[in-house]
Order: sequence, then C-alpha cells, then structure tokens
Amino acid sequence: MTLSTDTKNPFSAEEFRRRAAAQDPAHDPDAYGDHRLNPDLKHLIVRDRLHDAAVLVPVVDHDDETTVILTQRTANLRSHSGQIALPGGRIDASDASPEHAALREAREEIGLDPARIEIVGRMPDYATGSGYRIRPILSVVKPGFSLALNPDEVDAAFEVPLSFLMDPANHRRESRIWQERERFYYTMPYGSRFIWGVTAGILHMLYERLYAQ
Repeated sequence: MTLSTDTKNPFSAEEFRRRAAAQDPAHDPDAYGDHRLNPDLKHLIVRDRLHDAAVLVPVVDHDDETTVILTQRTANLRSHSGQIALPGGRIDASDASPEHAALREAREEIGLDPARIEIVGRMPDYATGSGYRIRPILSVVKPGFSLALNPDEVDAAFEVPLSFLMDPANHRRESRIWQERERFYYTMPYGSRFIWGVTAGILHMLYERLYAQ
C-alpha cells in the first residue's frame, strides 16, 4: 500500500485530523460521483436539480487503531434498502449547514451523541445517478459511546478499521447490468458485510484525497 507520508501510524486520529484539514473540498467540485466510473451518467447530474444530502464519516479514536462506523439499512426502506451506508440523509430546510444535517441524522439513525463528535473537515460533493448531491462530513468520535438504533431505518451498526478501508487492495471495481446498460461501481467486502455503491464510492474518494500518493 502506498501512503502519502512516512508517518509511523497514518491511521491515528491525529493524522486523520491533519490530512482532513490539509485537503481542499472546493477543489474539482464536479469530479466525484457515480459518473466517474460511468461517464454516460454525466448528463443526468445537473447540479441545480440535485437533492442535497449529507453523510457523516465517523472515525472512532481507538488507542490501537481508528475505525469507521457504518450501518446496514433496513430492508423495508424505499431506496438502497439493506445496503451498507454511512449515517446521513437529506439536508432539511431547518439545518444550519451540511455539518448540522450529518450530526442530526447520525443521532436520529444510530443515537450517536453529537457531544462526542469532533468535525474535522469536509470532502467535495459526491453526485449520484439517483439525483443526490452528498456532502461527506469528516469527523473524529470519542470512544465510549453507546448507540440506539432506529429500527425503522437501521438494522445494524458496526465498525471497520480505517486501515482496511484505506487500503486500495480492498477496493474492487465491479459491474452489473442495470436498465440494459453495464454500470460500474466500487466494492469493499469486509467479512460478511458487502460495502458497495455510493458508500464505497465515498470511501474510495476519502482514500484518493487523504491517503493516496
């Protein structure tokens, strides 16, 4: 695995904070999204027609190795049912910022206390072929929290080592036929959990911006 510095522990919370602060979320604002692997989707991603959403990238500050909290959506949701996701959802009119929306959604979905969350940065928007402009909010979470899952939205919450998610050897490019076209996407299988689609795309963007050389 190639890292951008020779630090002894690139996956510490301190190093994650440093890298998050060093990257510029305004750089290449239209570069990331489903269209990156599927250029024919570019015409579908019209910025003023996209619904605004935010997700929290919650990196837990364990002493030995940081982890990322992910969720598994319930099977009865209208969109992306049963898939692995980052906590998040639509930005409401009452939300003061994407950061506020991400914190609110994390509390509503998994009961993660905002008092234990430190916002450390934001990545560029990630546009989806389904019509969303997602703002990924980078954060460090103080350990010792307890979660309370919303059963209407989340079946499970679990942690994955940041080192696993940031290892490009674990990033697979796969495809399937959808609406008579071959669509490409990233997958990051982790044990019995199959991380793919938008979530894998956002995590791959995190790798490119913070850990790739």
